Amino acid sequence: MIYEYDKTIPFNLEIEKYENYSLLKFDTVYEPDIPESKKIHVYKYNSKKPWARLIFLHGIGNGHIPYLMWFAEKFSKMGLETYFLIHPYHQKRAKPDWEGGEPFYHHSPAHCVVRFHQAVKDARRTIDLIEEIENKLPIGIMGFSFGGMIATISMALDKRIKAGVLSFTGGDWRWINWYSPYLEPVREGYKKYSNEWGCKDEDKCVKLRKEGFNKLNELKNIDEIFSLKPGCFHYDPISYAKFVNQPVLFFKGMFDKIMPKKASNNLYNRLQNARKVTIPSGHKSSYFFRRLIARKSLHFFKNSLYK
Repeated sequence: MIYEYDKTIPFNLEIEKYENYSLLKFDTVYEPDIPESKKIHVYKYNSKKPWARLIFLHGIGNGHIPYLMWFAEKFSKMGLETYFLIHPYHQKRAKPDWEGGEPFYHHSPAHCVVRFHQAVKDARRTIDLIEEIENKLPIGIMGFSFGGMIATISMALDKRIKAGVLSFTGGDWRWINWYSPYLEPVREGYKKYSNEWGCKDEDKCVKLRKEGFNKLNELKNIDEIFSLKPGCFHYDPISYAKFVNQPVLFFKGMFDKIMPKKASNNLYNRLQNARKVTIPSGHKSSYFFRRLIARKSLHFFKNSLYK
């Protein structure tokens, strides 16, 4: 299955040490689109007395990464030692002229499912490394936007993750692809090229997804996701939400336009064990509430990782 990988592949770990953090570089378990992404980059923010470890996943695009690193530094000072993972095709894992994450924007499900599961494998590979070099502590995950999607799929696939915070994220590609302002390149691709399922507009999308969407509640195991048609279900967080049984704290932006309301609600409503916190912000303006988000997230992890 596409989510499987060979855990015996050597890490070939490289470590660059700085004052407050270390940059860990190690080999992927897949062949990426470009050679720049062959090494996973993880910023490990040091804690003097860690009580748990956290995988932190950013959204698509390079611009907001430095802002989100504030959380990693804050959490680590409080004992939640944080591993800030740079997704494939971002920063130095991308071409110099890229804005970050370009291969994830595509009109073909066959293309997207490979790249999304590459990001999931990076998250799981980071857990493999933590287990290899660190003493055993419970592991949580936190993702913003696209990172929340990858975190959802990762929690469904990997029960070493004991709890998760999903922030300003969602599922159900029907709403994201046709209504998020960030997905205009994908909509242009549908119009110009269609795809292997013949999806050209929202009406066709709804018609194609109807049968698969109705089958989501009947899924018995993760492998059955890959029998759903069309192929966009194979990397849609709502397909995996049913299999996330870990505790989840879910942050939603009251005025979030980038992550449409129905996409956010559809993912939250399918999670088994989630609690929602609504923030009076949009998608990017949620950063103004970072201290509140950090405080509630720390409280959640302290209570959830040691139950």
